[in-house]
Amino acid sequence: MRTLPQLFENNRQWAETITKNQPDFFPTLSRQQSPNLLWIGCSDSRVPANEIVGLLPGELFVHRNVANLVVPSDMNGLSVIQYAVDVLKVRHIIVCGHYGCGGVRAAMEAPRHGLIDNWLGHIRALYHRQREELACIAEEKARVDRLCEINVMEQVKNTGNTTIVQDAWQRRQPLVIHGWMYSISNGLLKDLGLSIASSEELEESRDRGK
Repeated sequence: MRTLPQLFENNRQWAETITKNQPDFFPTLSRQQSPNLLWIGCSDSRVPANEIVGLLPGELFVHRNVANLVVPSDMNGLSVIQYAVDVLKVRHIIVCGHYGCGGVRAAMEAPRHGLIDNWLGHIRALYHRQREELACIAEEKARVDRLCEINVMEQVKNTGNTTIVQDAWQRRQPLVIHGWMYSISNGLLKDLGLSIASSEELEESRDRGK
């Protein structure tokens, strides 16, 4: 007996609608995967990558984790980036955070949260480095949101620092890393104005402190 029958029914209706509107959609999709974009986002269930940017299955390669981190020791995340860059030849990597991120908020709090503290330690270290700027923001929500932005910019740089991306740039493979934010309250994206397309631009972003 199937569990969660409503989800199977939802799936059936979704597949029927797609097939009715585009009869060749699933046969074509099953033969190839050729997305132009890699999305690195948060695991939050309110941030569905494809829907946010209005793309269909097959058009966006996706990696999600708590607080959209790119960590040098995370073999899962690095494997996704490597496959996207070296095999799929994506031309854009989008690191997208969201305002009010629970992972970022937890990293700012003193109480322990268990195993996840090992993961959030990367954001906690960033929080301590940015405490002077954040201390100037009176409202707690605004402080969290600002750290969410700072975290995305840090992960853009972390992505650019991976050997995968550095090797791609060295062989002149077109590849741009972007930093975006998403607002759950209105469904809109915000470009943080940080797009990096080369090792030189990555170095310049460090010099600007952005």
